[in-house]
Amino acid sequence: MNQTSILTISLPQLLLAFTLVIPVLIVLYRWKLQSGRAVYALGRMLMQLLLVGYLLAFIFEQYNLLIICSVIAVMIVSASWIALGPVEQNRYSLYGPAFIAIVIPGLFSLVLITQGVLALEPWYEPRYVIPLAGMVFANAMNSVSLAAERMQAELTRTTDYLQSRTIAFQASIIPTVNSLFAVGLVSLPGMMTGQILSGVSPLIAARYQIVVMCMIFGSAGLASALFLILGKKHFQSGNG
Repeated sequence: MNQTSILTISLPQLLLAFTLVIPVLIVLYRWKLQSGRAVYALGRMLMQLLLVGYLLAFIFEQYNLLIICSVIAVMIVSASWIALGPVEQNRYSLYGPAFIAIVIPGLFSLVLITQGVLALEPWYEPRYVIPLAGMVFANAMNSVSLAAERMQAELTRTTDYLQSRTIAFQASIIPTVNSLFAVGLVSLPGMMTGQILSGVSPLIAARYQIVVMCMIFGSAGLASALFLILGKKHFQSGNG
């Protein structure tokens, strides 16, 4: 096999990978948990990734600034809404804080990395900007989601906003901090693995991954902190 080539996964091989989810679905069903939701999530994941594969193939050939900006806008709007899934009763009132908390640190991180570190030319190079934007906004979304869930849970037990905020922020960055400890020891992250499989030198792939980890930690941490600050009155009114 050529070092710069990557193995193609056929449709039968792709279906074979789904055998890994069957035991988990059986456990969910037997234990009377949300097996239907898990099946729906898997089906939605399959359709979304297949569709986005075709979409990205089209976008990468266009070099159209309007298209790139539209894709990023959809990411931000969607991430802000999905992040508030754990707080259904306050979802609408908290959407504004969540949107601001995700967009400001996310765009700042994205601009710093693409223009300062990578110095892309043109600055909206889709093969770099879109994947990096996906990483930034997805991790900011997860951080905000964890912060929202924990903040609401803490405020139901105590009226001390500052203590609840501290606990919520700490909980929201646990996955990101754990990933910093685990990278290189427990796991090789997706971006680094993909580059190595594509034939990129592991040393170069490691540098890219370091940049990504810094980007994720910064954007996720700032998004969580900003959300908790901006959402103060909404949380207190919802739990008053």
